[in-house]
Amino acid sequence: MGNTEKQPIITEIFLESICAMIADTNEGLTGSEITKILADCKLTDHSPMLNKRTRLYNAFVLYQNTSQCSNGILKFLSHAMHPARYMKNHELFQYRLNEVNKRLSFIGLELTKEAKYKKVTAARTLTEAQERASHYKSKLELRNIHPEVFKYCNAELVQENYFHSVFEGVKSVAQRLRDTTGVHADGNVLVDVVFSTANPLLRINPLLTDTQKSEHFGLSSMIKGLLGLIRNPTAHTPKIKFVINEDEALDIMTIVSYVHKKLDQSF
Repeated sequence: MGNTEKQPIITEIFLESICAMIADTNEGLTGSEITKILADCKLTDHSPMLNKRTRLYNAFVLYQNTSQCSNGILKFLSHAMHPARYMKNHELFQYRLNEVNKRLSFIGLELTKEAKYKKVTAARTLTEAQERASHYKSKLELRNIHPEVFKYCNAELVQENYFHSVFEGVKSVAQRLRDTTGVHADGNVLVDVVFSTANPLLRINPLLTDTQKSEHFGLSSMIKGLLGLIRNPTAHTPKIKFVINEDEALDIMTIVSYVHKKLDQSF
């Protein structure tokens, strides 16, 4: 996006959504931050006594009506999302960036982590917008989650569906064991056959020392624990009775990822 190129006017519905997010009471900019950034971007704050959301909306509308473009608004968002503002709060940065990009995706723009704009194909549906900016998925990416996890539950991740994502994530471990060994069992039976200490079909070390045998047994126990804790209850309990919040989901998926990384070492 060129610095001097006039950008199209942002329509009312998207402008309202952007202002609501940027001025959100809990996760948005403070009143003083809005005042400073408006001044830095030379946007007139002609209703400073109103609430944050209305102040922003009025300033943006006045700018667009006067300039017949959205450059000043995009400059405001770029200033608001400059990474230097978030040196001590990366999670808030990622949250705001995702939320901004969900809205910008409808007008064919994306704000990068360097606070620069790039043109993208405009999203036409909410699902498309969510796919481009999922908080849950981005947090997993920050944890360097194994690609196998994303392979099995990408749809659930972009929809922020914690319940079904952990269910599919744990299932991915069992399926990988079946695909790797050809054993068509399930649950503890599958794990016992694959990690048998007498005749293992998979091993993550040579099994020559007590320490190596303990590690081998520990991994099989961890997989059984995942199946017992998550897969069995979620398969038989209604979602409304088995609540998983984001923190729990992130922790569970991190364990699933660890198991996949250990399986990468198997032979």
